[in-house]
Amino acid sequence: MSDHKLDGKLFYERINTFYNFWKKDATLKSTASVLILNGNQEVTYSKTLSLQIWLFGYELPESALLFTKDHLYFLSSKKKCDFLRSVQGEKENVRVELLERDKSDKDRANFARLLELMKSAGDACGFVAKDKPTGDFAGGLMAAVKGSRIELRDVAPSLSLLLAVKDEAELQLLRKSGEVARKLFADYLRKAIIDIVADEKKVKHSKISADLEAALKKPKYTAGLDADYLDICYPPIIQSGGQFKLKYSIESNSTALHQGVVLSMIGVRYKCYCTNIIRTLMIQPAKAVTEAYNVAAELLQMATNELRDGVTFGHIYQLVEKEAGKHPGMAEKMLKNLGFVTGIEFRDSSLTLVAKSSVVAKRGMVVNLNIGFENLANPEAKSSQADKTFAIFLADTVLVNGEGEPATVLTPAKLKASANTIAIKEPEPARARKTKPKSQSRSYSVGAIDELFKFRGETSEEKRAEKQAELFNKMLDDAKARLQGLSTEGDTKKATKSTVSYKGPGQMPKEADIQSLRLYTDKKYESVILPIFGQAVPFHISNIKNVSPPTVVGEYTYLRINFSHPGAPVSKEVFQDPGADRLKEVTFRARNERRPGEPGAPSNNLHTAYRVIKELQKKFRTREVEEKEMEDLVVQDSLQMFPKGRPVPKLKDLYIRPNIVSKRITGSLEAHINGFKFTSIRGDEVDILYNNIKHAIFQPSEGEMIILIHLHLKNPIMFAKKKHLDVQFYTEVGEISTDLGRLHNLNDRDELEMEAREKEMRKRLTEAFRSFIKRVEEVSKNSVEFDQPFRDLGFYGVPSRSTVFLQPTSGCLVEFVHFERVSLSIKNFDMVFVPKDYHKKPLSISSIPATSLDEIKNWLTTSCDIPYTEGIQTLNWAKVMKTVLEDPEGFFDQGGWSFLRPDNGEEEDSEEDGDEDEEYSPSEDDSEESEESEEGEESEDWDAEEEGSSSEELGSSEESGKDWDELEEEAQRHDREREREDIVQDHHRHRSSAKPAPSRPKKRHRSPSSSPEKKSKKSKKAKKSKKSK
Repeated sequence: MSDHKLDGKLFYERINTFYNFWKKDATLKSTASVLILNGNQEVTYSKTLSLQIWLFGYELPESALLFTKDHLYFLSSKKKCDFLRSVQGEKENVRVELLERDKSDKDRANFARLLELMKSAGDACGFVAKDKPTGDFAGGLMAAVKGSRIELRDVAPSLSLLLAVKDEAELQLLRKSGEVARKLFADYLRKAIIDIVADEKKVKHSKISADLEAALKKPKYTAGLDADYLDICYPPIIQSGGQFKLKYSIESNSTALHQGVVLSMIGVRYKCYCTNIIRTLMIQPAKAVTEAYNVAAELLQMATNELRDGVTFGHIYQLVEKEAGKHPGMAEKMLKNLGFVTGIEFRDSSLTLVAKSSVVAKRGMVVNLNIGFENLANPEAKSSQADKTFAIFLADTVLVNGEGEPATVLTPAKLKASANTIAIKEPEPARARKTKPKSQSRSYSVGAIDELFKFRGETSEEKRAEKQAELFNKMLDDAKARLQGLSTEGDTKKATKSTVSYKGPGQMPKEADIQSLRLYTDKKYESVILPIFGQAVPFHISNIKNVSPPTVVGEYTYLRINFSHPGAPVSKEVFQDPGADRLKEVTFRARNERRPGEPGAPSNNLHTAYRVIKELQKKFRTREVEEKEMEDLVVQDSLQMFPKGRPVPKLKDLYIRPNIVSKRITGSLEAHINGFKFTSIRGDEVDILYNNIKHAIFQPSEGEMIILIHLHLKNPIMFAKKKHLDVQFYTEVGEISTDLGRLHNLNDRDELEMEAREKEMRKRLTEAFRSFIKRVEEVSKNSVEFDQPFRDLGFYGVPSRSTVFLQPTSGCLVEFVHFERVSLSIKNFDMVFVPKDYHKKPLSISSIPATSLDEIKNWLTTSCDIPYTEGIQTLNWAKVMKTVLEDPEGFFDQGGWSFLRPDNGEEEDSEEDGDEDEEYSPSEDDSEESEESEEGEESEDWDAEEEGSSSEELGSSEESGKDWDELEEEAQRHDREREREDIVQDHHRHRSSAKPAPSRPKKRHRSPSSSPEKKSKKSKKAKKSKKSK
C-alpha cells in the first residue's frame, strides 16, 4: 500500500454521508452498529468491496470495519493501517481508531475487543448477509460474532440505496467510462463487423469478443484515459445465428458470425465504475426485423425520457409494458426486467426495474436501461433456420437528473435503425463481354463496402458532408447567440493613463536651466521642458516619438525632437483630445563656442538633453511593457504544501520549458495539496495551481525522444520576467544527436548494450511518469485529468518554423477549422484553427501532406464534432477577424462564415457544368485518341518552348531531331578529336623548346553541343520525343 494514498477530504465527505444516511434509513436506524467484513475471497462484485472502494478508493482484503454511532474501528494488517494513518483520530464528529492484527494469538484479543464494542453499542448489529467472507481471519471473526448471541440484521438493501446516488466525483468517472464504451462499439466493433461482412470472412463470436477486449488497451479507443484503470465488466458478448440469450452471464460461443441479426453487449469499468451498452446490428434485415427494432428503440427512448427524480421503477415498467402492448405480440416477448442501478457494483439485484418495484429514482442515480425482445419470428425467412428466429436487445447507461428533466445518456451511440443497418448491394449482372466469376465476387465485396452501414457514411463524403452541414449551422447559431451585443461591449475601452506632465504650475521645477530657457528633463515626472517662444513648455515623455542625435553644422549644433501626431503609426490612446493642436517636430540650435562668463558651451545642453531623454524613454517603455505583461494576470491562491515527513509525488531531473534562465537547467516537480511546485537546482520556484489548469497532456516516450507533461493554463503566470500560458516539464529518453563520423555495426556488443539500456530507461521513465500522473489525479480529486495524444491520428505540418509531427488530443477544441490551398494539383495544404474568442489570433499549420486530409476530416467530424470549411485561396485572417469584430451581428446576419464553404454561390455554376458534361460521353476509342492527341500537343509545345528559349543553347536545327544515343556518340567523337589535337600541340611544343616543359594534365574538353547544361536539356527533349513516339 506504499504506492497508494488515501484521499482524506473525500473520505470524510463520504463518511459523513454514511452517518447522515444512517439517521434517515429505517433499517439502519434499528441497528446500533454495522460490521463490514472482507476475507480473502476473489470476487469482482460485492457490497463489501463496493463500500470499501467508495470510502477508501481501494479494496482492503482481510480487514474488518465496525461502525458505531460515533466511531469507526478498522482491524487489519500494519500496512493497511498505515494506509489509513492520515485519517486516524477525531474529526467532524467521527473518531477513527486503527487496530493492528496480532497473529501470535490469531487475533483473539482483537476479536474480543470488537465483540465488547458491539455489545456496548447495542443489541442489533448490521451486516451483509449475501457476502460470505472466507479465510481464517474472516471466518474466525464471524464465528465469534455468531457465538456471542449478538443479533445480526441484513443491511445490504440499505447500503444499495446509499451507494446508488453518486456524487460529482463518481459521475465524472462514469461519464468517462461511458465514453470508452461508446467508442468501443462505434469506432471498433461495428467497423470490425463491417469488414467481416464485406470480405465475407468466417470469424467466430469468441474471436470477436477477444479482439474487442484487447482493443480496450489501445489508446485509439480509450478516449485519452489511462488503460491501466480500464477493465471490462464482463467478457464482451457477441451473438448471432438465431441462438440468442439475453443475459449477462453467458459467454460468446465458437460459432461463426452469421449475416443476419447480431447482438453486441459491452461493459466497461473505469476506476471500478461500470457502464454498459448493448446494440443490435441488422445485416440485410427483413421488414419484421426492422419493425421490431424500431419498437425497441422507441421504448428505450421513452424509458429514458420518463426516468426522472421522484418516479418509481415500477411506474417506468408499467409505462413501457403498456406502450409495447400496442404492438401485437411484442408485450409477451419483452423481458420482465428493464434494467438495474449500476456503479461500483455492475448489477445491484435489490434495485431493478421490474413491475412491482417500489424503488424511487433519485437525482444522481445511474441506471442501466435495457429493452429486450426474444424468440421473435421472421416470416420472410427462407430455408435458413438461423434467420427464422431473432431477438432485439438495446441498452444504455443513463443518469437520473432533477425533477422534470429526462435522464442523460452516458453511452450516446446512435440508436436509430438506419444507423445500425448493413444494407448489402447485390452484384450487377454480367455484361455482354466475358468476365471472370472471381472478379464478379470481388466487385460484390467492394459494392458491399460502398453501400454498407448507413453510419459508414461517417467516413464517406456524402454522410460526412451531411453531418458537417448540421455542425456548421449549429456553430453559426451558437456563435451568433454568444456574440450578441459584442459590438457595444467592445466599445468600452480601458482607462488610459494621463499624459499631462504637471497638474499645476506649482509642480514645475525651479531649475536654472528652465529660467535660462534651456532644455531640461524632469525624471521625477517623466517630462521634458522645452523653451518655445520664450516660454518653458512641458511635454510628457510619452508624447515624444524619437530624438535625433545632435548634429554639428559649422559653428552650431542642431537637435531635432519628433513628436507623436495624428497620422503617425502610434497608438490612438495617446491622443486623448482629438481637437487639440499638436507639434510634429521641433529643432533647437546652440553655439559650439563658449563665450566669456558662460559655464560651458551652449551646445553641451543639447548633448545632455539628448542623453537624458533617451534614458527616460527606455525606462518609460520598459515599465510600460512590464505593466502590459502584468495587466491581465490573475492573483493566484497560495500553494498549500504537504507537511514535512509525508511522502509527496515527485519527479526529478526534469527540464522546464520555457526556460527560467537563458540556459536550460534541471529541477524537480512536486504535486502538493492544491498545485504543482517546480524547483530548479538554482533554487528558482514555479507554482502552478490545479484550479488554473485548463488542459493537462501527457506525451509518452513511444516514438519520441522526450517524455513530457504539458500544462495549458486558464490564466497566465509570471516567471523569468514574462507571462506564460503554456508550461512543459520534460526529460530526454534517448540521444538527441548522433555522431555521424562513428561507424555503427548492428552486431556490435556495445551498440546492443546501449540499445538495451535505452529501452530499459524508456520503460522506467514511462512507469515513473504514469505513477506520478495517477497520484496527481488522486491528490487533485480528479480536478486535473491528463489527456494523451492519439499517435495513430498524427500528421506532419509546420505550426511555427519547422516541420514537426502533430498529434491530436480529445480535449483541446476550437470554434471551427478552415483548410486552405486544398486542390488536387497541390501536394500540401494548410489548416487554420479559429478560436471561439474572436479577439484571439487564429492558429495556422502549414505544409500538411494532402494524404492526411481525409483522416483529419474524419477525426473532426466523428470524434470532435467540429465543423470545417475548405478553399483554394489563402486568406488574410487579421483582416477577416477585424471585419468580424467591427460588426458581429451584421456579419452573422449576412451569413457569417458561410462564405468559406465551397458550395456557397457555386451551385448554379456546378449544375450548369454538370449538364454540359452529361451531353457528351466519349467512347473508349475516342478517349484513347484524345489522350494521344493531348500528349502530342504537349510534346509539340515543349519543343516549341525549347527552341524559342535560346538559339545558342539548342544548337543547330538538325540536332533538335537527334535522340539521346546519337547525341552521346557525337559528344564522344568530339572528345576524341579534341584529345588528338592536344597531343599534337604538346608534341610540337616539346620539339620547339630547348628545356622540356612539365607536362600538364590532359583535360577533357566538351564540345559546345555536349556541355552539361545543354546535354540535360537535350536529354529531356530526347526523353520527351521517346514518350511522344
